[in-house]
Amino acid sequence: MDKVAIIGAGKIGEALISGMVASGVDPRTIVATNRSEERSAYLRETYGIEVESDNRLAVADADAVVLCVKPAQIVSVLEEINDGLDEADDAAVIISMAAGITLTAMEGAVASAGAPIVRVMPNTPMLVGQGVLAVAYGRYVSDEQREGVRTMLGAAGKVVEVDEKQMDAVTAVSGSGPAYFFLLTEALIDAGVSLGLSRELATELATATAAGAGSMLQANPDPVALRAGVSSPAGTTAAAIREFEESGLRGAVYRAAEASAARSAEIV
Repeated sequence: MDKVAIIGAGKIGEALISGMVASGVDPRTIVATNRSEERSAYLRETYGIEVESDNRLAVADADAVVLCVKPAQIVSVLEEINDGLDEADDAAVIISMAAGITLTAMEGAVASAGAPIVRVMPNTPMLVGQGVLAVAYGRYVSDEQREGVRTMLGAAGKVVEVDEKQMDAVTAVSGSGPAYFFLLTEALIDAGVSLGLSRELATELATATAAGAGSMLQANPDPVALRAGVSSPAGTTAAAIREFEESGLRGAVYRAAEASAARSAEIV
């Protein structure tokens, strides 16, 4: 892609910019917009990209337009940039990183018929290049554009292609998922403190353990086998796992995921 426009370059937008530049993309082919002049200056100085205060000017002649704004702003931003999109010789692929906003809703906000639109559910580990980015393609996205989107997003983590009807479930598992692991780590730190460890030591132990366990899952994505490998018969881990099960941890995870998916379906 010769030009990529990042609209609303906050944390998620910056993570994508950082990954693209680190993967060898010429920063001069990336233009980002932000409401803060200070933020825009930071992005230009840090990554060498172009910055623009006017969204319509930013998208002119872009091959890809990445919307990194809040869900409630997606439709209004699309309506705002319609003129800029119309000025391009070829239709730019529009990529939304917002939860809940459907491909149909976005297609309805774009003036030109047949606009190629992609819906993405990212998660925050893309801030460290370890994200999961679930992608659903609109009907007008070409094979060449699909390949370009996969390459671009792959700079920030693992790209998984899904049907749009799966997006609410994807949001519940990977979109919101990091917060579940953070909560468990937080609880484990508090438990360590209650057992007499200093908070500093408990934090070091719990966070390092979480990172190590994540690396093991990447190497062997079989949590059942990995858990069994830690659980000696009648041992300390088996005692803890029994308490988790009797306290309804598994059922709580089911209910939490269902609540997340339901909330995703409500966002318009």
